[in-house]
Amino acid sequence: MNGILNYFLLIYFIFFFGLAFVWRSYLVWKTTGMNPYKLGRTESAHDYIGVLFRAVLAACVLVVILYIFFPAGYRFLTPIDWLNHPVLIWIGIGLLVVSLLWILIAQSNMGRSWRIGVDADVKTDLIQGGLFSISRNPIFLGMRVMLIGFFFILPSALTFAIWLLGDILMQIQVRLEEAHLRELHVDLYNAYASRVRRWL
Repeated sequence: MNGILNYFLLIYFIFFFGLAFVWRSYLVWKTTGMNPYKLGRTESAHDYIGVLFRAVLAACVLVVILYIFFPAGYRFLTPIDWLNHPVLIWIGIGLLVVSLLWILIAQSNMGRSWRIGVDADVKTDLIQGGLFSISRNPIFLGMRVMLIGFFFILPSALTFAIWLLGDILMQIQVRLEEAHLRELHVDLYNAYASRVRRWL
């Protein structure tokens, strides 16, 4: 199982970052001429959350590198051995695959309006179709599921902290983005929010 898991995790994160961030950013840039990456280096809450969330994703990559290439170093992450069960691992794999497909579909639904962070310079459309008709934040929902799946596959003190911190950061970020959308679209967003739940 370990050999298969090594390949899966390596391929998964290459696809996750390659498709959900690099490829999607390229598509938005190609169609709009603008960089969709809107996280800066200011002292704002928005940018601070962005810094912390980048650290969460970097920690995921670190865990995978240690697990695959430096198993002795991985033991320092305090693995939770009693949770290391094939059933949980397969559930985790399923959650990772489903979450990536879900994220990619939601990004496709957003089209030209997709951004990493809050775009204060351009009035993007309020997307209400596709997955956005059942969740106001389907991309973040997918990422929440991804972090749960990652913890199930490699349960440790660090992956639990990654899951917990990542979830808290996404809870804060969606509220920042919702406040921005309310200000941007006013009544249209209020009507949308009254019809569609924040998560599911």
